[in-house]
Amino acid sequence: MTTPPAFFSTLMELFDRRGLLAIASGLLIALSFPTPGFSFLAWIALIPLLIALEESNARTAFRVGCTCGVTAYAIILYWLNIVFTRYGHLPWSVSVPVYLLLVFWLAMFYGLSTGVARLGENAGIKAAFTLPVAWVAFDFVRSFLFSGFSWAMLGHSQFRTLPLIQIADLGGVYGITLLIVLANVVLYRALRAVSGAGVPYPVKSAMVLLLLLVATLFYGFDQLRKNDLHTARKPMRVALIQGNIPQDIKWSPEFRDSTVDTYERLTREAARGGVDLIVWPESAVPFFFQDEPQQAERIRGLARETGAYLLLGSPAHELRNGRNTFLNSAFMISPAGETTGRADKLHLVPFGEYVPLESVLTFINKIVVGIGDFAPGEKAVPLDAGIAKVGIQVCYEVIFPELAREYVRAGARVLVAITNDAWFGRSSAPYQHLSISVFRAVETRTPLIRAANTGITAIVDKNGYISTMTGLFVEGYRTGEIEPGSGQSLYLEIGDAPAMLCLLLTVGVLLLAWRARNNTPTRSKSCTEKK
Repeated sequence: MTTPPAFFSTLMELFDRRGLLAIASGLLIALSFPTPGFSFLAWIALIPLLIALEESNARTAFRVGCTCGVTAYAIILYWLNIVFTRYGHLPWSVSVPVYLLLVFWLAMFYGLSTGVARLGENAGIKAAFTLPVAWVAFDFVRSFLFSGFSWAMLGHSQFRTLPLIQIADLGGVYGITLLIVLANVVLYRALRAVSGAGVPYPVKSAMVLLLLLVATLFYGFDQLRKNDLHTARKPMRVALIQGNIPQDIKWSPEFRDSTVDTYERLTREAARGGVDLIVWPESAVPFFFQDEPQQAERIRGLARETGAYLLLGSPAHELRNGRNTFLNSAFMISPAGETTGRADKLHLVPFGEYVPLESVLTFINKIVVGIGDFAPGEKAVPLDAGIAKVGIQVCYEVIFPELAREYVRAGARVLVAITNDAWFGRSSAPYQHLSISVFRAVETRTPLIRAANTGITAIVDKNGYISTMTGLFVEGYRTGEIEPGSGQSLYLEIGDAPAMLCLLLTVGVLLLAWRARNNTPTRSKSCTEKK
């Protein structure tokens, strides 16, 4: 009998019992994110994965974890193909491999987490410690490695559970992720004990989980109560404009006037009751604001008419080292019609606003739409909006907590996210994007207002509560009052130090596993039965 080719051998491994269980976990994880957003599933999603890890070695644990991750991210990030094919004009033969490359990259971090947990158990360290710690550690690594992609971390699935997510002001989203993974391990162990598998009940780890959950919820309700109390800070009335300009005509010169007409009309409607700050989305004006005096004066006149500060997204350019550099920016216009400041996007989208290794990856160039490659801004510059300074995060930037932290530490007391999510079409991506932005408000205790060209436009208070939001692909606006933040939270002071600690602990687990392997014979035990 001939040996099957390596490809079919891999498929056989993927769809064996372990593989199917890992796929089930990946499916449950994907379902916990918007949409459909069944957030409760995150608390049980890893149980099939943990069953699959029974009696495995580290290599098998890595493979099973990767299978889970591939399933989850293949579903969560399906919308990338809309971006690549419809707007990037890539053929499916290129789009699918690029999409799968990112999916496999993200899945690798799941595999590393389960592999470390297995190695830790070989060294006598319980999975209730190693798996949550390693999961957070590798989430942290993927948040910055090769530009970083902090999308769809397990904790993000809980964005609507306000009492739970208040601990984000202590250590970011990582604390919620750690609780979710620990709960999955404890529930798995309890189910194994109940099923008569001869496994002891996880009494100690269950007590730790209960203590952490009680403390988390006590802290959460206490913070919600404190933050609901009246303060002396003057509220700011804001108007967020959603122009719903189709992407395929957005940059056409013949539609320039009609685009500005739309924003003028909606702005006048939104400002009737009196507002302090009006926000237009990313690249709302389809021209260089700094180079079009006639169009710019039209917008300045609108600011004078409404008596409000007007923030608008526009491409910009400046000379750097003798070269004309393009920037994705936002301009602030005062009620007197003067340009008082400009904020530039700091973290660009790879393959969307610039091409890494452009001389090598020439076939990717077609994804970059607009006026050539952009350059990142040089520093976080809060803009004066009268009542408070605002920190601008353009589109993709909102997924990076360190940028919001940088703006607030620089004096911003309101976070403004401007974006053009038209690229995503009618997919889950705009909802996923919004869910991540909620954590920037809680982490910094700073309200976040979000203006999106085609949605979702929303107002998020400093507790992460979404007080109002629009639908997708509708023209409209949202108004509301926000209370500027205090600029005080532990996360603002220590940043991702807890996640860094988890990374150090993970390194320690690996060192202990290496030492144990050199001192004792290899052991093969269940990934969670060492408890």
